[in-house]
Amino acid sequence: MHPELRRLRRLQRLEQVRAIAKQAAAQDAALAESTLQQLRALAERTRSLAHGYDVRAVAADGLALRQLGSFVAGLSGISASTERDALQAQSLADRKQHELALAERARAAVETRAVGQAQLLAQRLAEPVLDARRAVGTGLE
Repeated sequence: MHPELRRLRRLQRLEQVRAIAKQAAAQDAALAESTLQQLRALAERTRSLAHGYDVRAVAADGLALRQLGSFVAGLSGISASTERDALQAQSLADRKQHELALAERARAAVETRAVGQAQLLAQRLAEPVLDARRAVGTGLE
């Protein structure tokens, strides 16, 4: 096998591997974004639940006020914890998007090299084009 053809085949295989890596990175990024959206929705929901309880309007006596206050404090803690988780999910999603961009750049670079190699090989293997008519004269004119 011609060495340039071997190189072209190797570049094509490498491009396929990079395309698969890009696809895996895209799936990871999509999963991270989905998790982020779920955590944001959960944080918003728990925050709205905590703010929805008006402690003074519902409490009939001191015990009810204390229990309701502790319930609202628990909801606020859950909301804060979910917010922290959402921030971590945001950084993970950003990192996954960056990895996806790197995978695409690597795949595109290999694709460019493979196209260039294919063009070079096609030029070298092409038969020279012969003139359609025979030259007349000596060319010294």
